[in-house]
Amino acid sequence: QVQLVESGGGLAQPGGSLRLSCAASGSRFSIYTMGWYRQAPGKQRELVATISPHGAANYADSVTGRFTISVDNAKSTVFLQMNALVPEDTAVYYCTADLYDYDLRVRRDYWGQGAQVTVSS
Repeated sequence: QVQLVESGGGLAQPGGSLRLSCAASGSRFSIYTMGWYRQAPGKQRELVATISPHGAANYADSVTGRFTISVDNAKSTVFLQMNALVPEDTAVYYCTADLYDYDLRVRRDYWGQGAQVTVSS
């Protein structure tokens, strides 16, 4: 079965930067899109950014111009570079992948375990 393993995150000061990574592994699969969502305490999970294997990216208005999503197709890994961080970016960030699992013969969404990002002085 496919697994998504996240790394990165942590604590940053306002105006600082952090980088998240997420690698997909396990079964044979083909990726349609990968992306990031986040969930702040007491709030619903929201889209941050998505990217296709061809590099077509989509961003939430709140992060446009500050965050950059990228993908390494050879390593089935998606990255999120977060710059100019503000306290409102504090949340648990979840990696997601919309992919076809050849072993299970199913297309579905997979989720990572989540990475805490805290922006505070």
